[in-house]
Amino acid sequence: MAHSFISIKKFSEEPYSNILGYPNATGRQLKSRINELEKLKIKSICLAGPTTLGNLAILGKGYVGVVVIAKKGNKEVALKIRRTDSQRKNMKDESVLLKLVNSVKVGPKMIDASKNFLVMEYLEGEKFGGWIETLRGTGSAKKLKSAIKTVLEDCFRLDQIGFDHGELSNISKHVIVGKTKASLIDFESSSTQRRPSNVTSITQAFFIGSGISKKTQKIFKSSSKEKIIQALKSYKQEKSQENFECLLKILKL
Repeated sequence: MAHSFISIKKFSEEPYSNILGYPNATGRQLKSRINELEKLKIKSICLAGPTTLGNLAILGKGYVGVVVIAKKGNKEVALKIRRTDSQRKNMKDESVLLKLVNSVKVGPKMIDASKNFLVMEYLEGEKFGGWIETLRGTGSAKKLKSAIKTVLEDCFRLDQIGFDHGELSNISKHVIVGKTKASLIDFESSSTQRRPSNVTSITQAFFIGSGISKKTQKIFKSSSKEKIIQALKSYKQEKSQENFECLLKILKL
């Protein structure tokens, strides 16, 4: 889909300033942020996406920032804008975490970062909660199995490097499904200090205790909850390739 872009210069004025300085910013802050974007070679922003801020469409909104589609040179990117009321002083820590997950081929690619912005690869697709609703008829089980397996493999790689995403019990917002593959997004609550539970959390969300799990079970039947819980227990004790493959078998992936 072709996107129409608005010059960043206009983001010092309402209603666009509500995005650049959400939830409230002074004229000086807005001017400073526009200068920062120019240094990052961000020329324009596109207001499109499944979430709204006031009457403006955006890709997403979290505790730390607001995410929009932007243009860096001629390339479309995802731009995370730090909220003015965020407890984070800058976007540096999140950029470091994103580089780390990229090292095991997980998440959108980190492109650039500054005090108030994180520039990353724009993954076109639909959030998992909306995407699963579109699955109908023949081939839907195959598509769903492929998406779940890809995400579980990403989670296994994160477990292996001691990295915990932190919000995978809420997969409807943190998994995006594109034309070619499913990806984990939004690492703002991630940590390398906690014991990782990516595979465990996401398996429970896909198959055991959520609204999504009911939808999953309607499209294809995995093993009983008891068998899944048993396989997860073994995996938790030892996060080995062998135990992970046993889990995939129990899940019929």
